[in-house]
Amino acid sequence: MGRGGLPEVWGEKIPPRNKNFTGREDLLERLRAGIASDVTAVVPHALHGMGGVGKTQVAVEYAWRYQSEYDVVWWISADQALLVPAALAALAPRLGLPPAKAVGIDDTAAAVLHALRRGEPYDRWLLIFDNADRPEDINQLIPRGPGHVLITSRNQQWRSVVETVPVDVFTQGESVQFLHKRVSSSLQAADAQRLADELGHLPLALEQAGALQAEAGMSVDEYLQQLAKHMPDTLQTPKPLDYPRSMTAAWRLSVSQLEQQLSEAVELLRCCAFFGPEPIPVDVFRWGVADSVGPALQQLLDRPLLRSKAIRVIGRYALAKLDPDTRTLQVHRLIQALLRADLSEEEQDRYRKVVHRLLASAVLGDPDDEASWLRYAELVQHIVPAEVAATRDPEVREFALGMVRYLYMSGQHQTSRAFVESFLKQWTKESGPDDEHVISAQAQLGLVLRELGDYPKAYETDRSALERSRQVFGPDHERTLFISQGFGADLRALGDFDRARQHDEDVLRGHEATYPPDHLELMSAKNNLALDYALISHYQRARAVHEDVFTLSSRRPDVSKVAHLNFWGGLARVVRLCGDYEEAADLGEDAHAFGVQELDVEHWMTLRAAKDRSIALRRTGRLDEAIELAQDVYDRYKRLYGASHPDSLAAAMNLANTMRSTGRINSAFELATDTMNRYPQAYGQDHPYNHGCAGNLALLHRVRGDAESARKLNEQSLRGLDGRLTRDHHYPLTVAINLASDLTALGELDAALSLGEDTLERSRRLLGEDHPLVLGCAANLSVVLRRRGDDERAEELQTRTIARYERVRGPDHPDTVVATEGRQLDFDFDPPPI
Repeated sequence: MGRGGLPEVWGEKIPPRNKNFTGREDLLERLRAGIASDVTAVVPHALHGMGGVGKTQVAVEYAWRYQSEYDVVWWISADQALLVPAALAALAPRLGLPPAKAVGIDDTAAAVLHALRRGEPYDRWLLIFDNADRPEDINQLIPRGPGHVLITSRNQQWRSVVETVPVDVFTQGESVQFLHKRVSSSLQAADAQRLADELGHLPLALEQAGALQAEAGMSVDEYLQQLAKHMPDTLQTPKPLDYPRSMTAAWRLSVSQLEQQLSEAVELLRCCAFFGPEPIPVDVFRWGVADSVGPALQQLLDRPLLRSKAIRVIGRYALAKLDPDTRTLQVHRLIQALLRADLSEEEQDRYRKVVHRLLASAVLGDPDDEASWLRYAELVQHIVPAEVAATRDPEVREFALGMVRYLYMSGQHQTSRAFVESFLKQWTKESGPDDEHVISAQAQLGLVLRELGDYPKAYETDRSALERSRQVFGPDHERTLFISQGFGADLRALGDFDRARQHDEDVLRGHEATYPPDHLELMSAKNNLALDYALISHYQRARAVHEDVFTLSSRRPDVSKVAHLNFWGGLARVVRLCGDYEEAADLGEDAHAFGVQELDVEHWMTLRAAKDRSIALRRTGRLDEAIELAQDVYDRYKRLYGASHPDSLAAAMNLANTMRSTGRINSAFELATDTMNRYPQAYGQDHPYNHGCAGNLALLHRVRGDAESARKLNEQSLRGLDGRLTRDHHYPLTVAINLASDLTALGELDAALSLGEDTLERSRRLLGEDHPLVLGCAANLSVVLRRRGDDERAEELQTRTIARYERVRGPDHPDTVVATEGRQLDFDFDPPPI
């Protein structure tokens, strides 16, 4: 147990205990007995009943009453299934897991569920999913493990999924007991029975009736008389199914009394009906909105003291629940429905627009800045219920796009996708495809699709958005330039490296004409072009650009840590690709340390830096350090992202390559085989990365003694790479060197010689005399010459190559040793990030 008798982990969003809670003892005992009886197979339990019967209050009471039996109690508002992962992810730090800012909401939620199912570090946990609607939407997010799950819902379909406990209206005795506590202990039992009978024993109705009598000092007779006066009006108003007319009349009576006391409070309450049923931050009422606000509401918004009074009065009438600790106001969904039903369509539309403007007027900050995420999180749950997608207001649409960006940056990629797709559908229908916000929404959709690994759809989305943006805004408009950067990434993801380079060169010219030299967008455009140069094997050119970007980034204190580490990691990677392994290892060590200290050891950018550092360590020959780091990075990626995520695949291939280098051939072969089979799922069948990884597997075939299988796979890989990149590229040249070694092992020395000579000439032109790939190709060619009996040429080439090796790599480097001993060197491929 934690401090104050609470469990070690006690969710901040667990509602406070209701001081008026009464009765329900039989229900609580049955619920407790049912949960406790599931010793061998813990089954979730659901409290089921119509709205207003007190399901949530029963769940709250259960949490408080039995808290001593749990180490973890966590409350999850589940009425919007898309937001459940965020609530789960918030539990991560309490379980010793990386926070959502490190790896994103979706992956963090998955890690939380895995930990709960294992019962580590706690096996006594209680999760409460409040107001879960459709089982099919969240059933996969409900952990089955050693702990307990409690669900509240109005949906009867839960009966076929979990154990359900029905919650009905109060019994007569419970109603009387409740009214004695809520109104007065001197209330006559007969009067309490009459009142409860008239209100159908519905707890929510009794709460309102009790509050009104306590606030206004009404007798039961007076209350029932007033209730009867409002009954005829209910015949003209649609009522929620299964509720007595008296419920609507009771609500009308409370609102009528509230209006007599403070009319502005009714205006505020009607606004609340168009938010979601989750807590509403009272700060959203601090900012005035446009002329669509009526005078009464505008007066309330302009006068803080009046606003505070209105909120307090609404709470005293039990029409909303005020939480002073969180400074939120929450209106029951049934009361919201009744409030909306009492308004004409025109009035509903007006209040909905007011709510949209209130949301858009909130001061939230930059969605890219994690310091602002808490404020966004308070409002995200109101986006769907408030029907923000239906807005035509430009400021509200900007707010909506900011929310999409927040969801993307905080790692809630599936939710971000769902939101932006709903906005796109509605906005395109109302404003057409050339609307500026439609085009911006398309760009945001392309971004999240690419992050989710749906590269073909991201490409088509960005292509369409870019075409329209160029037509509507012009090629050098900031909006067009932003989309252009994403489209370049799409081209890289599809393996069209040279086309990406041509595109990004044009994009950079547009950025240079639009932004000052040290602007972040310009730095990003330069960084993208450097990535392109590296992907077409123009490493020195890429290095110069990366150095420029990293230097500019280091001078700008307002560059985010994530962006700075991205630039840093890109520089370290290209230094390695240039063949400067020791310098790359040093840069990688510094970049990795920065990520661990400033972000998190499992932040996706930190992991990327760690993976590249491991490759650099392998290239320098520091294999013990390389294998330890490679294994750690792969384990983290696999746990956080799953085995098929593009970054996980790259980490797996690095580990397989390092295993081979350290003699763990069979383990390397198994991992490389599995990884190669997964690559087409991420990139498609003909992506250069697929063919490059096939070359790694071919190398392992030969190392295992199967040179014929190695030859076939390398020939297939080389055909694919030649078709996508041409032979004058680092990737096919690497495979060609290994294929020549396959031919040598098979005794086909003439073919090996011809391929080796051609590869050496091409690699020298592309990479220069001292590049490690060129030196290795020359060393291997000397072996072929010697086996063919051409000892003079072999000796000359070997001597010249070893001299370069000793100067560039040093005499003790493993590659130098292998070349000196007259053995052939093997070369592998490590796919860089897109």
